[in-house]
Amino acid sequence: MLIVRETPQKTLEYVKGNRVFLTPSFVSVKTKVSAVLITHNESRNLRRTLTQLYWCDEIVIVDSFSTDDTVAIAGEFGCRIFFKKFEGYGAQKRYAVALAKNDWVLNIDADEVLSDKLVREITQEFRKGPSCNGYQVPMNLVFLGKEFRYGKESQRYFLRLFNKTAGNWNEAVVHEKIEIQGNIGRMDGKMLHYSYHNLQQWYDKFGRYTSMAAEGAFKKGKKKSMAAVLFALPYYFFRYYFIERNLLNGAEGFYWSVLSSLSHFTKYIKIRELAA
Repeated sequence: MLIVRETPQKTLEYVKGNRVFLTPSFVSVKTKVSAVLITHNESRNLRRTLTQLYWCDEIVIVDSFSTDDTVAIAGEFGCRIFFKKFEGYGAQKRYAVALAKNDWVLNIDADEVLSDKLVREITQEFRKGPSCNGYQVPMNLVFLGKEFRYGKESQRYFLRLFNKTAGNWNEAVVHEKIEIQGNIGRMDGKMLHYSYHNLQQWYDKFGRYTSMAAEGAFKKGKKKSMAAVLFALPYYFFRYYFIERNLLNGAEGFYWSVLSSLSHFTKYIKIRELAA
């Protein structure tokens, strides 16, 4: 059953340094944008993310029944809050996009934060009207408190801002992506992805993510040989640490390379278990 809760728009003030930002209705943007997020127990991250969405016309949140303060925080920001059982990342995000009142959607995760430069760039573009059907945004990973400035996890472009009449998220259970028709532009201002604040959080998600990825691969008919399992750890570590230059990201880059390799290794074993 879908449960809906709409909280009234409030005249909130977001203070950053000596600057005060007002609620969306006070930001002059020719083309209105709906910010859309899916959440589950994101109280640690959500306020930081929502603070940078003051320029949006509305904020839509689809929550999968959080047990922490996620919903209360969303209410503080005047979000439109919906509740829905989680049925895979792609399906959940597609549903959230459908709830947006505007055609233009900024679809981000609760642990992703827009930089001030990116906010200025988007609002300037949308004051005159967008020239593309979607925009990619560069993103830097923040892992265990460290921003990765080198390698694949830095300046990695993701399609996050798009016109929903031209496309939407696919229905992949995990590793979902936006599929869109028409021209796609790029922004220069970046987003920060606050992935994991400690190892326990990584391990908490590790089992769920690898199981969903393995099930998705198995349904597509993918199989993994014993040789693939044997070489998964050394291959992916070499790729992440050396080829993708995570060695330049310090100790956290080493940790990330090891843990990412372990994820592939575990997913391969789970695929073999499903095929047994």
